[in-house]
Amino acid sequence: MQYRGGGGGMNEIVRQAARMQRKIEQARAEIKDHEVSFSAAGDKVRAVVTCERKVKRLEVDPAFLQSEGAELTLDALAAAVNGALEAADKKVDDHLAKVTGGVKVPGLY
Repeated sequence: MQYRGGGGGMNEIVRQAARMQRKIEQARAEIKDHEVSFSAAGDKVRAVVTCERKVKRLEVDPAFLQSEGAELTLDALAAAVNGALEAADKKVDDHLAKVTGGVKVPGLY
């Protein structure tokens, strides 16, 4: 087998990667404002975040705050926010997997 030189194959790979990156960026833009929520402390505390990882809303049952105090309520809020962020990341990953056919290319997302 002889090497014929040229960069045709490599150029095509680079073009495909650029197309894939554009599709990923478009998919991220489509889903960025979708909201995901997660509850903690028996649904007494809830966090709502976007798929762009922005906290939209935090909700605390006033009776829970009154009965359990600030420290436990803040711990529950942290758990709710972390759970919501994980759920948002999973939703984004699932959405991007549809675009990429399940292939994770390092550096593309």
